[in-house]
Amino acid sequence: MDWKEYKAVVEAMLFAHGEPVSASRMAEILEIDVSLVQQALEKLRDDYDSGDRGLTLLQMEDRWQLATKPRFGEPVRKLLDTRRNTPLSQAALEVLAIIAYNQPVSRSFIEQVRGVDSSSTVSTLMEKGLIEEAGRLDLPGRPVSFRTTDVFLRTFGLESLSQLPSLHEDDLPLEQVADNGGELPDETPAGM
Repeated sequence: MDWKEYKAVVEAMLFAHGEPVSASRMAEILEIDVSLVQQALEKLRDDYDSGDRGLTLLQMEDRWQLATKPRFGEPVRKLLDTRRNTPLSQAALEVLAIIAYNQPVSRSFIEQVRGVDSSSTVSTLMEKGLIEEAGRLDLPGRPVSFRTTDVFLRTFGLESLSQLPSLHEDDLPLEQVADNGGELPDETPAGM
């Protein structure tokens, strides 16, 4: 490999990893001396710093990471906030409820409950980090299953799934019905 290839492979590794990674780890993967990776990183950093580029290469002790140049941080932040903070549609809330109460579930289960194609809704919820793949179910075709994430819990102010409201009124604790004069509580959980 020549220097251009070393720089290119190191850049690709940093881009794909997304988090800080050490030169020694990259050298181990590439099966080359760490000094070669270190030199490639320094040349790559010089390239980013000298050119009119939107990225920079950060060094944090012995780890390296690609990052947005500070002067471009605001537009990038706005783009990411727009994607994350878009309100959830009724369809997204329905899919979230189906997954939260029945997880892990397949896309076909979600679609069977809703009666409509839910592919784009599932993709949107994954992009927002509210759900994730949970492996494959032991069913014909081994479909991918989905479950909620810690982001889901934080978004809806829950410590665990056990705090989800009951689906059936007869699942309510008797004390809660008695404290309400025999009436069912009139509360709707936040975000639902």
